[in-house]
Amino acid sequence: MKEALIYTDGACSGNPGPGGWGAVIIEGNRRREVFGSEKQTTNQRMELQAAVEALKALDGPYDQVTLVSDSAYLVNCFRDRWYERWHRNGWVNAKKQPVQNRDLWEALIRLAQQHKVRFVKTKGHSNDELNNRADALAREAIGEL
Repeated sequence: MKEALIYTDGACSGNPGPGGWGAVIIEGNRRREVFGSEKQTTNQRMELQAAVEALKALDGPYDQVTLVSDSAYLVNCFRDRWYERWHRNGWVNAKKQPVQNRDLWEALIRLAQQHKVRFVKTKGHSNDELNNRADALAREAIGEL
């Protein structure tokens, strides 16, 4: 069984403002880190971008991917399957407004369907070493702008 563990995080200096995303990817005994930034964005976009980029970076399809994030926005969407309702309703939310960040949600949904992904929520800024590292990568990426 081919498995991967991913920790992702996004950060913004101001919201909106300069933003960064980071991810720690563990595939077997191999550990990699990916990160990036945008000059003008939001924290939620960076949380989603981190997950998108991490899944894109995987080497081939996986039988099980555990993606850990401190973003309730990200994890709850998949846990509660919000995206199914959004799709059925023409990409409008429960408030009858267009779903924000649709482009990233659609990319993330496509990528998640290529693997068996389990989304797990962790507490941010706690003693979770890999979550702290993903956060540090996101913040370092902002500093490189």
